[in-house]
Amino acid sequence: MLSEALKRFATSGDFYLFLRLSKAQIYRSVRVAMSASVTPVRSFKADALQVHVFSTQPQLAQHVALHVRYYLAETLARQGRAAAILATGNSQIQFLKNLVELGGIDWSLVTLFHMDEYLGIPGNHPASFRRYMKEKVESLVHPKAFHYLEGDCDLPHVECARYRSLLEAQTIDLCCLGVGENGHLAFNDPHVARLDDSEWVKLVRLDDACKMQQVKEGHFPSLESVPPYALTLTLPALMTARKVVCVAPEKRKAIPVREMLQGPINSLCPASVLRRNASAVLLIDEDSASLL
Repeated sequence: MLSEALKRFATSGDFYLFLRLSKAQIYRSVRVAMSASVTPVRSFKADALQVHVFSTQPQLAQHVALHVRYYLAETLARQGRAAAILATGNSQIQFLKNLVELGGIDWSLVTLFHMDEYLGIPGNHPASFRRYMKEKVESLVHPKAFHYLEGDCDLPHVECARYRSLLEAQTIDLCCLGVGENGHLAFNDPHVARLDDSEWVKLVRLDDACKMQQVKEGHFPSLESVPPYALTLTLPALMTARKVVCVAPEKRKAIPVREMLQGPINSLCPASVLRRNASAVLLIDEDSASLL
């Protein structure tokens, strides 16, 4: 009976079938499903951080989507609700697409947040992270709520306080993020990142390396057209999540991946803070691992 139930869940994503399983059966179902997913070519630890390397970016995206799907399903089965922070950026596109298509999550029980937004642009701007999330996630899965940072607010510091209150209203179960070419997490660029920041959400000035990445990824036509300021969740806010999943594929991420794993843990490479977090996992491909 159990094997048949697991088979039905794995093939159909029947969340309510999943809810009827006992806790022991739930954990067993997670292990069974994950064993069928793509396996990393190698794994290791950098301080407290677990690292998995995959052959290709598509394999990485497939694995992380399954990993996140079953983590959220288990969380919902255990506590009846979940809250997650999602990232934008090109590294997240295939993972989010796979996650949405997999099904198996009752999104009506999930509250979602995102981690940054440009200051001064409307929500319908082509580069707006609100637009990204509405098109790629919210409109497809219809979560219980999706709380957005309003980049075109009149009072940025009031907006930061509002968003912090929303974050603090519940435990954050999951944070999915990427690593910038300058080693940032969210918009915590090296010159504004604080590993022990007392703020949860703050207004920051973007550095030129960060702005140039936005241009190279096609979000803005020139360096001058990138907004100079943004709202961002801070490093401590991101690290409050019960589980942190970091996805950083592609050759252009090889240098920041090397620095975050092999350099000192400090704000010069903000992503290095992940090495202090035993609840975090870093998923990279052979390209981004090429300098290790």
